[in-house]
Amino acid sequence: MVCRSYVQRLRADRQFRRAVEREFEIIGEALGRLERSDAAIAERIKELPRIISFRNRIIHGYDTVDDATVWGIIEGHLPTLLEQTEALLSEGNDEA
Repeated sequence: MVCRSYVQRLRADRQFRRAVEREFEIIGEALGRLERSDAAIAERIKELPRIISFRNRIIHGYDTVDDATVWGIIEGHLPTLLEQTEALLSEGNDEA
C-alpha cells in the first residue's frame, strides 16, 4: 500500500519530487551503462528493462509520471534492487 503522506509530499514539494526523480534517472542511466558494458552482470538485475524504461519515462514523459506510481516503486521495488546490487558488489569484493 502506498503511503499517502509521501505521495502528498511528492505532489506538494517540487524540490522533493525532483530529487526523487533525479535519483531514478541516475539509477536508470547507471544500469543502462552496465547493460552496455557487462551484459552478463546486468542480466542479474531482475527488472533491468523496466528500470531503464522508467528512467526514460521520467526524462522524456515527465508530464505523464504519476506520483503514486513513483512512491509505489520506492516502497515495492527499490528494496529488491538494493539487495541485488549489494549482492553483486559483495561478490565483486570477494573476488578482489
